[in-house]
Amino acid sequence: MCGSAATLCGGAATLGYTMLVEPFFLEFVERELPITNLPDSLKGKTLVQISDIHVSARVSSDFLIESFKKVAARKPDIVVYTGDFVTLDEGTEAGMAAVFPHLPTGRSGTAAILGNHDYGVNWADESWAEKITAALGKAGIPVLCNEVLEIGGLQVLGLGDLWAEKFDLAAGLSALAPGKAALALAHNPDSLDEGDWSSYQGWILAGHTHGGQCKPPFLPPPLLPVTNKLYTAGHLPLSGGRDLYINRALGYLHQVRFNVRPEITVFTLS
Repeated sequence: MCGSAATLCGGAATLGYTMLVEPFFLEFVERELPITNLPDSLKGKTLVQISDIHVSARVSSDFLIESFKKVAARKPDIVVYTGDFVTLDEGTEAGMAAVFPHLPTGRSGTAAILGNHDYGVNWADESWAEKITAALGKAGIPVLCNEVLEIGGLQVLGLGDLWAEKFDLAAGLSALAPGKAALALAHNPDSLDEGDWSSYQGWILAGHTHGGQCKPPFLPPPLLPVTNKLYTAGHLPLSGGRDLYINRALGYLHQVRFNVRPEITVFTLS
């Protein structure tokens, strides 16, 4: 009987942690981001990646706002967003009105791409993407779709979302000036297995997976929304002089996380 009671208590504690603690147990992951031909003026500067905010009735606006205040306090030089600003439900518009004014921006510049959820139902509602893009513009955050924005001599290539059928690698790569420092943003890491990447050497920052949200110790996450199950979270060296970094997401689709804390990534450019 004592053993059964202990098991029940342990299970309840784990469930409580998984649903009520870890989804809000934010981790700032700090690492270097070496970029070829990086201008001297950007060496040692900070670039913050924020991904998969999922503003909605499901995600606490207070948690998001407090997280953004912590980012702003760090005074990042560049901020990039790698998609899924919202999840479409009855709380999305109110959440956008409350949260978007607090989205942090970089002192030197800011760039964003959209994710599949930003295109609404079946990833096909262009009006939602336009509404989000307009709201981000008011917050000082330009949205890129197979386009390049230069920030202090760093070319930021923002690729369109794969599931929303906006991904056009050839168009994006053609916008890059050869020989200049570059960084690519792609919401879905499966994008790395689409098209011809051979002309691009460098880093790609992605999101989408949430790291699986729940991960048994020493084992891969059982659920990942990608075809290539190697694309989980963190740094993955790729072939052809490319490196992929997958952010574990700030928000969630369901309020549950285990062994996969929400993440904001703080890169030091080198």
